[in-house]
Amino acid sequence: MQCTIDWGGPEGMLFVARTGSGHVAAMDGAPEGGGNNLAPRPMEMLLAGAGGCAAYDVVLILRRGRHEVTGCQVALDADRAETDPKVFTRIHFTFTVTGKNLPQAAVERAVQLSHEKYCSASAMLGRTAEITYSINMVEA
Repeated sequence: MQCTIDWGGPEGMLFVARTGSGHVAAMDGAPEGGGNNLAPRPMEMLLAGAGGCAAYDVVLILRRGRHEVTGCQVALDADRAETDPKVFTRIHFTFTVTGKNLPQAAVERAVQLSHEKYCSASAMLGRTAEITYSINMVEA
């Protein structure tokens, strides 16, 4: 896996990431840190990556189980350390999974497998943060 980060120049703290898969993502800082608030903060991108990784796992596991999942949302709430490096110390994932006749046990198993086995982002962040999750199910 590869990624290149380019600084936007001396007028701010805008950075553009170009990934090995050919995609682009922008990151910026808050005005008090020299940024112009033009894009998410790098740590927000890290948190979003963890949510995306977990959501991907849950949908894939449910689909492989031939369950009719029609929606998956993950809301994340996190705390960071007060001092540098300001690592995540707590992350709570709230999964809202929508589908037709989804067995609750299957959804719980998918979330648990993501959390305990498959989501490499959560596994990495779990080295500094207490990671918890909750599940809401919605019938389509």
